[in-house]
Amino acid sequence: MFGYVKFSKGEMKINEYETYRAVYCSLCKNMGKRYGLLSRLTLSYDFTFLALLALSLSDSCPAYKKGRCTFNPLKKCNYAKSTDLLDMPSAAAVITVYYKIEDNIRDNRFLKKLPFILIKPVFSAMRKKAAKNYPLIDEKITEYIGCQNDLEKSNETSLDKAADPTAKALGFLFSLCSDDEKNRLALERMGYCIGRYIYLLDAAVDFEEDKKNGSYNVFGYNEQTKEEVAKRVEPQLYTSVNEAALAFELINFKRYKSILGNIIYLGLEDTFKGELKNEQSV
Repeated sequence: MFGYVKFSKGEMKINEYETYRAVYCSLCKNMGKRYGLLSRLTLSYDFTFLALLALSLSDSCPAYKKGRCTFNPLKKCNYAKSTDLLDMPSAAAVITVYYKIEDNIRDNRFLKKLPFILIKPVFSAMRKKAAKNYPLIDEKITEYIGCQNDLEKSNETSLDKAADPTAKALGFLFSLCSDDEKNRLALERMGYCIGRYIYLLDAAVDFEEDKKNGSYNVFGYNEQTKEEVAKRVEPQLYTSVNEAALAFELINFKRYKSILGNIIYLGLEDTFKGELKNEQSV
């Protein structure tokens, strides 16, 4: 995805930050183990959030150990001893990144799309391996991407309709983090709202570049400026974040609720203010 589901570091306790970093590093290591070194370069905050959700709802409490970072051998990091719960977020990340590469190839002109064309075969192989392990995830993501492409081809201008496939995709992924029916429903709703937030924020951030390239953007190009787009999208983002927070409170977490709450209640707002208004949290 796009890296918009971030935490607010200034409001996070030291031990919470260390736990977050441990999950981030564990997911990175697991992706490398399952899909190769290059996959680790695609790790985003969004899938770290998904990994946190999976761990927070597990009956077993994850244990961590010290280890060396592949990219910085002089640095010691905390890693989860057991990574089975990280297999699903790893597969989802690889499958989603593959489609993001396809999207970049479709939306950019030759020189900008060339790097993505060159790396596509590598990520295609990763995606096939991930799809073999998690066929339902690949099936659903493929379905939602197809819907997204159809909406873009029709130049859809409704924010709700354009954001719907991405929102549904994230809602589906979040729902996989629990077997409890009540939790699953709340997770799906929270994922839907965060997926909508991601789509709309990304469209607003990419507005000027899309306008320059003549690529599809749900905000259109009829005499709109970046500032006008930001003003239009801000209440939509607040609505999505607030709805995600309501669903968040319905989930029965076994651990990490304060870390996840930091992201839901502070990090999402900090992120879109930073992206749209260049406001930085302290």
